[in-house]
This record gives sequence, C-alpha cells and structure tokens, in this order.
Amino acid sequence: MAEEMRALEKNKTWEIVDRPNGKNIVDCKWIFTLKYKADGSLERYKARLVAKGYTQTYGVDYQETFAPIAKMNTVRILLSLAAHFDWQLLQYDVKNAFLHGDLDEEIYMNIPPGFEKGTSNQVCRLRKALYGLKQSPRAWFGRFAKLMKELGYRQSQGDHTLFIKHSAAGRVTVAFSLCR
Repeated sequence: MAEEMRALEKNKTWEIVDRPNGKNIVDCKWIFTLKYKADGSLERYKARLVAKGYTQTYGVDYQETFAPIAKMNTVRILLSLAAHFDWQLLQYDVKNAFLHGDLDEEIYMNIPPGFEKGTSNQVCRLRKALYGLKQSPRAWFGRFAKLMKELGYRQSQGDHTLFIKHSAAGRVTVAFSLCR
C-alpha cells in the first residue's frame, strides 16, 4: 500500500481539503493481488487504490465516459502491413496509465482506508483520474491524444485510436488500446 500511495502522491493525484458541504464524496477501497514470475513463483504483492465509481452521480461527478479502443480491422491491417513491409513492431505499457488522465469535473473522495489518521472531516479533492472512476479511461485517452498531436502525429478520422506521423526518416504509426 505504501508503494501505491507514493506513486499517487508523486503524481499529485489529489490534495487534502476540508470536507465540502453539499458535495458527493466518492468512496474508495484497496484491491490486493499477487504478481507471479514466468516460472510461477511469487514475484511481489500489489495493492491498488480504486475509487468506487458506482458511488458517482451522472451530471455531478462525471459527464462523459466513452473512450475509444482500437478497432480490430485497424489492428489486422497494421499487422498485415507490418508483415508485408517487414516493419518493426513494438508494444508499450504505460505504468499507472489512468493516474495520468486530467479530470474536468470536481471530484471529492474519502481518505484511503488505513491513511485516515489526523484527517477527520477532510477528504481528497482529486486532481487526476483514479482507477475505478467512470471517466478514467476517457481522461487517459484525452491526455494521450493531446500529447500525440503535440508531437506532430495526425489522428485518423476512421479510427480515433490510430496516430500517424510522417517525416524524412520515415513513418511512425501508433495504434492505441486501453486494457481495462
């Protein structure tokens, strides 16, 4: 839990504020999992803090939730082109991806269980998205798409998860997919 809290604090995911009157306070909980090595031995214990998104209210805590995922036809075409033209294929995973999404709404969350000491009548005002929030996938995709455009990529209108950049050195094609 301490490692997860350090990541959340480093990312400035929230600020501690006095509990506001008349605002919905989203609850949260810890999810514990075991991570295993390829040989089946235990690698580490993992704790992830998640918001209880089902306690959010539409129109108050969130507006839009839709986030696109790569269309299978796009993935198939890219794989076919890569095989035909002998393109190099790379895959990346953004660690704690949802924690990088910017929130448009004002969301308050209870202090995480186990860390409430000295915080009576205080809550977290979320600055960034958190796992479990209804709008987290959308917030992360919005941040990713904005960055790709700033880096000179062109977003496909046929599949909004496809980004292409041409330069003198060649072409870079990126297909974005969310794993929920």
